[in-house]
Amino acid sequence: MVGVREREREREREILTVLLYPPTDQMMSSEIFPPGWVQHLLVVLLKLTLSCASPVKVTNGTVCTARGPASYILVFTGHWSPQTFPKQYPLFRPPAQWSKLVAVTHNDQYRLWQEGALASPGVQHFAELGVTMELVKGAKEARKMKAVGSMYRTAGIPSGIGHSSTELVLHPRSSLLSLMVKVIPSPDWFVGVDSLNLCEGGQWKQEVTFDLHLFDAGTDSGFTFSSPNFPTTPPENITMITSQKPNHPANSFYYPRLPELPPLASIWLKRQTRLPVRQHNHVSNHILPHHTKPQKFSETPLDCEVSLWSSWGLCVGPCSRGGLRHRTRYILLKPANSGSPCPELEEQAECRPHNCLAQQ
Repeated sequence: MVGVREREREREREILTVLLYPPTDQMMSSEIFPPGWVQHLLVVLLKLTLSCASPVKVTNGTVCTARGPASYILVFTGHWSPQTFPKQYPLFRPPAQWSKLVAVTHNDQYRLWQEGALASPGVQHFAELGVTMELVKGAKEARKMKAVGSMYRTAGIPSGIGHSSTELVLHPRSSLLSLMVKVIPSPDWFVGVDSLNLCEGGQWKQEVTFDLHLFDAGTDSGFTFSSPNFPTTPPENITMITSQKPNHPANSFYYPRLPELPPLASIWLKRQTRLPVRQHNHVSNHILPHHTKPQKFSETPLDCEVSLWSSWGLCVGPCSRGGLRHRTRYILLKPANSGSPCPELEEQAECRPHNCLAQQ
């Protein structure tokens, strides 16, 4: 048996040698091309193909084998308050609020958005303007390829603190959930979830709570809520905004005293015992009575920020006693929530008047 295997391997090596180093007409003989060499060649090529093939990657490492679909109620809760995020908190034109929520059920062949990747045109339009047309168009195209199950939307929230919700259905072939909500006002900031798997092996998850953090779409370079339109050229990857990134005092979410920002929002998913009577792409706003209690977060201390000192003024005073000169600075950001108070805004120093120097 061993001798037969050795002869087969030797024959495969001979065929590969011929493929890599084609023989001349004088070298072609029955010794190099034994009977049935074409069949052996096909076997060798098949083995090479299989050995080089790589397994298909699956998001979150598992395939959902649950029996049948699952219905969930999704509740989005905004925690964006002036107590938790006091710096430059928008009070008017427009006040702090949330856009409509866009959610997509899908498989691992589709991504609504992804941290570390460039924003699609649909993500750019939604993050900058709150427009969903391009996102809907992209989801419909992916649905034709059976990569997307359904798309859902909720109404917007007219304040920084509030709830919106919808009922959604997931199938085993599209057990991943992605969603986005735009921060209003902002240059291109949003909160969201990327490819949350609601199925573990053959079981649908019963309940999921997920904190949402802030992301920059990388398409606008504004630092503050009310920054004018300033396109980022070339566009940058989607990145998370933290208490110290971007590392610039002008950034509206720059809180250097905090190791991390409190959650700006959260989602709560609860599996339902029944499926909805109708399933279509609609906007809904179901609020669960037992889930409307506001979540408590500690107040974020905001330190006072002042400008640089102005230049020293003229030295004024009699020559006999000497003079005084002054310089000032002004408040850039008032303190809040027990933050560090503002320092002195005026300073004076002794000096000798210029006219006294001229008399000497």
